[in-house]
Amino acid sequence: MPPVAIEENANVIAPGPDREDAERWEALAARDPAWDGRFVYAVRTTGVYCRPSCAARSPRPENVSFHAGCAEAEAAGFRPCRRCRPDAPSRAERQAEAVTRACRRIDEAETMPALDTLARTAGMSPFHFHRVFRAVTGITPKAYGEARRAERLATSLGAAGSVTEAVYAAGYNASSRFYATAPQRLGMSPDAYRRGGAGTRIRFAVGASALGAILVAATDAGVCAIFLGDDPDALVRDLQDRFPRATFTAGDAGFARWMAEIVGFVEAPGRGLDLPLDIGGTAFQQRVWTALRAIPVGTTATYVEVARAIGEPAAARAVALACGANRLAVAIPCHRVVRSDGALSGYRWGVARKRALLDREKGALTEG
Repeated sequence: MPPVAIEENANVIAPGPDREDAERWEALAARDPAWDGRFVYAVRTTGVYCRPSCAARSPRPENVSFHAGCAEAEAAGFRPCRRCRPDAPSRAERQAEAVTRACRRIDEAETMPALDTLARTAGMSPFHFHRVFRAVTGITPKAYGEARRAERLATSLGAAGSVTEAVYAAGYNASSRFYATAPQRLGMSPDAYRRGGAGTRIRFAVGASALGAILVAATDAGVCAIFLGDDPDALVRDLQDRFPRATFTAGDAGFARWMAEIVGFVEAPGRGLDLPLDIGGTAFQQRVWTALRAIPVGTTATYVEVARAIGEPAAARAVALACGANRLAVAIPCHRVVRSDGALSGYRWGVARKRALLDREKGALTEG
């Protein structure tokens, strides 16, 4: 069958009915580096194969064949392009490896390494390393180091003799900076967190919803947890395990209204949800969660689109991790984020519930 044009771009014309080949042609036409490593293309007239992002002159469609990888292309008799070096690690892969090594060094260091030191180890200038690190992870080296220190602190608070001891053990040079942001990161004071939530009152209730059991919990700052599941007792144990020494009480009349509003939102998502939230999380997670709440009811966005919305186009994987860390089902609608191909990926409370939430939202949009 002769080629059928779907878009002319840099003298490349996509072939007809094969959707996969059409997508590959689009990637080749755009020189899209995001497709590097997913396939290579070979040119019969030159006998070489290239990455999708290769800057070489665009080939004629009838001279091109697509291959899953280098081994397949070489088995077909083609040799690697000397310009894009498809048989060597790509620039993105080299940068990702450098960032991984830097992250490992930050993880293992007692105190945060200097930017110059990290950059020198990666073989980059400080400015370039800072830009690459942020592009790969979605956050700066400093923000990553602060998040890791906060995680170490949260782990050590329960075993340390005092909050101050845990602060310095986690790598903080001074306690003042940590105390300034601790309530937002931990959801309560450091001392209360160290004591398993002792002295903190958490109101909660478990009810039934269209998606099964639902647990709603709140501190004085706002709703801090919305869990979905099949077993109500398991949801309660999950909450108690997080704060074994907190004081758990039944919700008052005001809390009951919050509970009813959340259950009602699950039943009829078109009417929206407006509640005070005790979100917690890192600065990057909070940016992602804010972007999720901006996705209109009844619509979806991909991880890449969310990454672009927060100004971090290369941080799709970090966005996915932030979605997985969300503990406020429906209130922070991570169910509205899908893969680039539209498929529903993992959801903390089950893909079936994710599908049901999206179906209900689309139905509410149609009825409206």
